[in-house]
Order: sequence, then structure tokens, then C-alpha cells
Amino acid sequence: MNFFTRNRNLLILHFTVLIWGFTGVLGSLISTPALQLVWYRVLIAAVTLIGYHLIIREKILVPTRDILKFMGVGLLVGLHWVLFFQAIKVSTVSVTLVSLSSLTLFTSILEPLFYKRKLSVGDIVVGLVIILGIYLIFKFEFKYWLGISLGLAAALCASVFSILNGKMVQKTKPSIITQYEMIGAFLGVSVVLLATGQFDQHMLLSTSDFVYLFLLGSVCTALAYVLGVAVMKELSAFTVALVTNLEPVYGIMLAFFFLGSTEKMSAGFYAGAIIILGAVFIYPTLKTKLQQLKAA
Repeated sequence: MNFFTRNRNLLILHFTVLIWGFTGVLGSLISTPALQLVWYRVLIAAVTLIGYHLIIREKILVPTRDILKFMGVGLLVGLHWVLFFQAIKVSTVSVTLVSLSSLTLFTSILEPLFYKRKLSVGDIVVGLVIILGIYLIFKFEFKYWLGISLGLAAALCASVFSILNGKMVQKTKPSIITQYEMIGAFLGVSVVLLATGQFDQHMLLSTSDFVYLFLLGSVCTALAYVLGVAVMKELSAFTVALVTNLEPVYGIMLAFFFLGSTEKMSAGFYAGAIIILGAVFIYPTLKTKLQQLKAA
């Protein structure tokens, strides 16, 4: 891969992560409750991905067993998004995104369990550092305790479905997996809405909510996914992981720009955020260097 191609792919990846970061801002701007918001998001994303597969003429039929497996993981994806957007509704975008950064903590614990490996000492240390950051945020922004708790729960869900996707992607194309996951999430949220009688006035959208939801489902979900997969074929997994860690940073910056004073936090919050994001950024580099030293 030449210099131009690599830098073009890096720009596309940064743009993709920026789009992901904008998800939180849209969640705050949309007045629709979290459950209905996710229903529209996964519906729009599923339809958009079906259109994408039709355009590229790719067959999406897979064995029934795999379809059920993908849709089952889709239920977890739907739960993750409901928790994520509800966290934004009851706190702020910044609080939610930093809480979501605990994904690294949960993955460092759960991944060895899934793959039956020993816990890494480095993973334990970075996990403890992240816990310290979360403690500071809880201490100085306790008024947002519910949003922090929901953000942590969303991170736990994201960790589990990311690990499961990592296994499934070995046998099936990511775009096909995501297609069925969106359908599974849509069906799951629909059942909850029906069971709780929430197919009500909240399903009616204002013009602004419709525009924001369309951007959320098509651009921030379907398009961002397609772009992300495209560059993952060219860039190393380490590069992708490192740039993806910028999502909360981009998200917080965008929240400041679009939402203004509502996103201003205490000094304690930013201290906790710096500890968490610092651990998330620095650890992959240290881990790679340690692996290179061992291999040498």
C-alpha cells in the first residue's frame, strides 16, 4: 500500500469515527424517547443496508442457524443502543461517551473468558486505572449517577457483542452479519414496544426529529459501517483500534460545538475522563511494544 493510499484510508477512518462521535449529539437533539429512537434507527439502518446489498448485488442468504445467531446478537446491539441513548437523555453526551469508554475494561475481563485464556497483568492494570477514572466521575458528577450507570451497562453490552462479532466475522462477511443484526434489533425493540404499549404518540415524529433520525440511521449507522469495513481491509487492526479510541474525544468536541453550555462539566469529571481516555489510548501502544519485545 503506497503513501497516498494509506493516508486516504486514514482520513476515511477518521471521518468514520467522527461520524460515530456525532451519534451522541443526534441522540441529544432528537426529542423521541430512547426506545422509539432506537426502533427508528435500526429500521432505517436495516433498510439502508438492504439497499446497499441490492446495489452491489450481493447475496445475503446464509444458513438458518447463522441467521438466528446474528439476530440474537442483534438483540444485544439493540439493548446497547437503548441504554446508550437513555444515558444521554438522563445525563449529557460527554458523561455517556466517557462512561462508554469503559468498554476496554469489560473487554479485558470478558475476552479471556470467551477464548479461555489467562487474564493479562497489563489488562488488569489498565482496568484498575479505568476504574479509578470512573470513580472520580461518579464522585464529582454524582447527579448524573443514572446516566453513568446506563453508560457502563451500554459498554458491557458493547463488549459482549463485539467479542461475539469477532468470532462470527471469521466465517461470514461483516456487512451480512450487520444486516441480520439490525433486523434482530428491530424485531426485539418492536416486541418490547408492543408488550409495553409504547406504540403511541411518541412514535409520531416532528420534521427535525425525522431529519435527525434519517441521518442517524443512514449516515451514522449504515454509511459509517460501510466506510469502516472498507478501510479495515487496508489498515492494520492496531491502527483501526487506535483511531477508533478517538470516538469519545470527537463526540465531546462535537457536543461542545452543537450543545454548548449543557456539556460543561466539573474539573473532577475532566480529570476522570483524562485518566480513562489516557489508559485507553496508551495501553494498546504499550501492549504492542511488549509483544514485539517478547517475539524478539
